[in-house]
Amino acid sequence: MKVGVAIIAMILIQGAPRAQELPALTPGSLEAALAVPPEGAGADRLAEAVRSLFGGREALLKGSAAPRIDELTVAWALEVPGLPAGSPPPRVVSDVVHFNLPLTRIGTSDVYAGVARLAHGTAFSWHFEAGDRRLGGGQLEVYETHGDSRERPGVPKGTLTQMPPWESAIFAGTRRDWWVYVPAQYAAGTPAAVMVFQDGNSYREYVPIVFDNLIAKGDMPVTVGIFLQPGVHKDGRSNRSFEYDTLSDQYARFLLEEILPEVEKTTSLRKDAAGRAIAGASSGGICAFTVAWERPGEFSKVLSWIGSFTNIASGKTLREGGHNYEAMIRKTPKKPIRVFLQDGANDLDNANGNWPLANLTLAKSLAYARYDYRFEYGQGFHSHRHGRAILPDSLRWLWRGHQESGRATSSFQRPTPNSQLPTPNSQLPTPNSQLPTTNSQLPTPNAQRPTLTAERPIRCVNPPGPLRRLPCGFGSQGL
Repeated sequence: MKVGVAIIAMILIQGAPRAQELPALTPGSLEAALAVPPEGAGADRLAEAVRSLFGGREALLKGSAAPRIDELTVAWALEVPGLPAGSPPPRVVSDVVHFNLPLTRIGTSDVYAGVARLAHGTAFSWHFEAGDRRLGGGQLEVYETHGDSRERPGVPKGTLTQMPPWESAIFAGTRRDWWVYVPAQYAAGTPAAVMVFQDGNSYREYVPIVFDNLIAKGDMPVTVGIFLQPGVHKDGRSNRSFEYDTLSDQYARFLLEEILPEVEKTTSLRKDAAGRAIAGASSGGICAFTVAWERPGEFSKVLSWIGSFTNIASGKTLREGGHNYEAMIRKTPKKPIRVFLQDGANDLDNANGNWPLANLTLAKSLAYARYDYRFEYGQGFHSHRHGRAILPDSLRWLWRGHQESGRATSSFQRPTPNSQLPTPNSQLPTPNSQLPTTNSQLPTPNAQRPTLTAERPIRCVNPPGPLRRLPCGFGSQGL
């Protein structure tokens, strides 16, 4: 790998025999090229390659070019004409955490570039500084790609089929796109497990690969995936928030009365709760929880990323939204559902609520009520990146025990005498506080964190202070 990067960098600097042989620049090859700053024609070629990689000269001049990310390697570039001689080079600076990357000038051009290798889980907002100007910027998160998120040779591949657009009766006047994944191991007439994904157009791009790998390993059952987009009205209005954020059984009925029966016309599906899971992110995350909460006898497994357990669907009283779940969980007899939550300290904070605080509070309520749950808390923003990085291990945890046919895998075991629940008056940490993992601090830009693998399972977070006693994942640790 390193030899290949070095060869690409050498060709970029020294030139290729023919123009069409010029290789595409990558963060890794750019890092190698900058290690020995090129001069003359080689520098000119590299500057043009950088402009091409980052979307053209105009984007570099405005500072609007997004960084290019390859796993944990991140490249930035900026074009600054007329920088006075002797001025410090432009740099990339983080807004909160300490990160300062001086950029390297490419020959005599006005193009500056820099590359950094960051730790798994690093997340921060950043901007450029050039002289007395501040420009550009954005949010950055980096994670290693899990091995089970890559295609593996020899692994049977399922088929993904786009279904005809669905016109709903329950959500009258709406139409939606949707797709169905059927694993290669599916046998006609043998009911398969099923997992539903909200905002499915995104998930369908990468979930099937993970399903292929985990099903082949036996880490999850033979599972049909259903990827649903939210409904859209004829005038183009999205019905997403009404469908996803409302606390009611309407979306559960939509799945049970419309979508699942349609899929079952061609594919046999299990009808027990242990054989059904549901997933989503943001409003799709709370939607997944609501379906299981309303129909625990039909869906027993929930995967929520950056879940919107906030007051979005506030209603006429301005207090009817998903923030109520943290209290409802405590006041309602425990339901036979298993929940995996993911969120990050830099998630949203707006008029609807604070997403990190909402997820922390929900996790604490699940702990208080002794639910079978897991909470993965990082430093990320309102994005799929963290959830996607841990998806294979999340699914392993969610489907654990699936081999026990005929038994509900969401059943609970009583905690051991040594397990402790949080006290009612414990203080939650602030959204930007550093929350340690079980055995270590969350990664800083210069720290190294191991790749998540089946042999190195996901960690759940025990926040500091009294909340540190919050038990993560009842049942997953033999509790």
